[in-house]
Amino acid sequence: MAFSSGNDSGGPMAEINVTPLVDVMLVLLIIFMVTTPLMNHKVKVKLPEATLDKKVEPGKDKVPPVTIAVTERGELFWNDEPSTRQLIESKLSVEAQKDPQPVINIRADKTTKYRLVNDVVKVAQAQGMRKVGFVTTPPKKSQ
Repeated sequence: MAFSSGNDSGGPMAEINVTPLVDVMLVLLIIFMVTTPLMNHKVKVKLPEATLDKKVEPGKDKVPPVTIAVTERGELFWNDEPSTRQLIESKLSVEAQKDPQPVINIRADKTTKYRLVNDVVKVAQAQGMRKVGFVTTPPKKSQ
């Protein structure tokens, strides 16, 4: 089924009429614009309410943090007292049994190799300590 291009040759028309295409696209656009807000339905979920059986009073049951210092030479200190790896390991296993557990703060010299610090972190995690952090100096304020 060929259409004439208006000349007497009777050949097929080489140009596409885009007017019906634009009309169809506008109708589809309007349909999508109308139906999209209707599809945004949310599932109603009743969330559980949080209840605190035991209220924590500030200052009460607060456990002081434990500080483990690591020097550049690999020396270890438990709350600023010289210690060994085995002694720290046994003390950490005792601290892990407490409820609530104290926070473990690890301090290291600026030039300490990370391998030494990582060993202390692994020992603390292996003993069951959940809160292990690092102590750094605060950044200098630029004036």
